[in-house]
Amino acid sequence: MKWATHIKDYKLYLKIERGLSENTIISYAKDVEKLQFYIEKYQLQTSAVNISKEAIKEFIYDSSKKISAGSQARLISGLRNFFDYMVFEAYRTSNPTDLLESPKIGRKLPDTLSVNEIDQIIASILENDSLGINFRNKVIIESLYSCGLRVSELIQLRVSDLFFEEGFIRIIGKGNKERFVPIYDGTQQLITQYIQQERIKCVSSSTTDVIFLNRRGNPLSRNMIFLIVKKLAELNGIKKNISPHTFRHSFASHLLENGADLRMIQEMLGHESITTTEIYLHLDRQKLNEVINLYHPRSS
Repeated sequence: MKWATHIKDYKLYLKIERGLSENTIISYAKDVEKLQFYIEKYQLQTSAVNISKEAIKEFIYDSSKKISAGSQARLISGLRNFFDYMVFEAYRTSNPTDLLESPKIGRKLPDTLSVNEIDQIIASILENDSLGINFRNKVIIESLYSCGLRVSELIQLRVSDLFFEEGFIRIIGKGNKERFVPIYDGTQQLITQYIQQERIKCVSSSTTDVIFLNRRGNPLSRNMIFLIVKKLAELNGIKKNISPHTFRHSFASHLLENGADLRMIQEMLGHESITTTEIYLHLDRQKLNEVINLYHPRSS
């Protein structure tokens, strides 16, 4: 079988067996496609079935000249997943990446916004537009922050996912895993107002259940949400590198600062492992250090 065939089957495996999202599948496949391109560029007569550990090490070494340590670690992880699949499907008896060491990289803490910065952003969104676009954008920011949503979860949110009487919304997260997230009363009211007063102006027969729509009645794209956030950051003179995910980080960080349990935050964010959520402990300690440096009686 050719590389392309193995990659195609691998993508089907990730979709059907692992239940991964389309974006994650594309990311995993790209790692293998880079290796395929390297094999073809240097006309190496080897397949995914018989490629050696040495050939992969040469590929990683060649790639390391062009990419950061973090990207290199991500590449090795992607290849390891692919060859795990090859072993699982009995194409190989061993994974040639098992003994490859990933470069050591420091954990980069995500940028977060303060409560004041978030309030400033929301307050800057003028609502007096005839199409209701600004009000929709306000509801988007409120939803990202108050529920800690990923951008993919936000654009997939449905009217049928709203359980306001119970105080929850249903989220379909990574791997199509379902979770219920509590939603603040004020955010409930904003979503209800948007649905009843603004969304109704552009909803179409094919999007009756989709909450956030553009002016043509189509679901919003990930890129559109990124543009909305970037424009609001520029408007408010915020120099931090923010994205829709920044509101999710801020949501988790502010909960922790106010005494929320880490396990509870893990459940709300939909993290499979508590170690993913533990990054917010580092953020909290960072804030504690800032407070000590500012207010400690021995600070200069």
